[in-house]
Amino acid sequence: MPATTIAYQGAPGANSDLACRSVFPEMTSLPCASFEDAFAAVHEGRARLAMIPVENSVAGRVADIHHLLPRGGLHIIGEHYQRVVHCLVAPKGATMEGLREVHSHIQALSQCRTYLRDRGLVPVSHADTAGAAADVAKWNDPGIAAIASDLAAEIYGLTILARGIEDAAHNTTRFLVLAKEPVTPPVGSDTVTSLLFRVRSVPAALYKALGGFATNGVNITKLESYLVDGRFVAAQFYADVEGHPNERPLQLAMEELNFFAREVNVLGVYPAHPFRRAANQQEGQD
Repeated sequence: MPATTIAYQGAPGANSDLACRSVFPEMTSLPCASFEDAFAAVHEGRARLAMIPVENSVAGRVADIHHLLPRGGLHIIGEHYQRVVHCLVAPKGATMEGLREVHSHIQALSQCRTYLRDRGLVPVSHADTAGAAADVAKWNDPGIAAIASDLAAEIYGLTILARGIEDAAHNTTRFLVLAKEPVTPPVGSDTVTSLLFRVRSVPAALYKALGGFATNGVNITKLESYLVDGRFVAAQFYADVEGHPNERPLQLAMEELNFFAREVNVLGVYPAHPFRRAANQQEGQD
């Protein structure tokens, strides 16, 4: 049933699949070969929502996502922070001593870089974590393992040789929940607004564009730049800001942004995940 289906990139058992099951346990998760396919599943009515990873606390930004978001035609309606626990999984009977190489998504490999290097294991990039687990099960070579979730190990009948092999204990991935139509939370709630904009390649252009956020007390929690169409003359910026567009502070900040920037595009207005508040409280204590 499309109305109760959520799409994600990867094979069954991927961390995106885990995120879907965690946030929407009543929905059926739909595996897709690529991020573009997950977007298409929503556009074509095969799924109501899509769960897309955008950044990781260890590996940083997920490649291509911020290029897909403005072109994808979907709206951000929520966010989710998923603690990532990587497992070293291998065919039954395999041992640590016999391993030669480890397959997984490039993000997972980078998140476990120290663990692999210390054990002399050769990392091999794969399309996704669960797909790597499926291939390791198919090859049934005791010298080849995968980095994947415990769910993937269960699905593909693999043995977990080690659990929690990520290099950082804070390893967390932020996901965005996307839909065909916007779902705007009420004014006064704890809200995040995500937007894209461009500035001219002139001195102080970004400073002037963002000045309204500072003068109106709007907190920018994320700001990233990247080139547009491979050109070096102008940059496009992705920003997450705290607040609702219908609240006065953000209204004024957006007015100033629209005056100094070009092609301002609001990608979504959605409830802030509780992880944000907990992280802010922890930072205040530190």
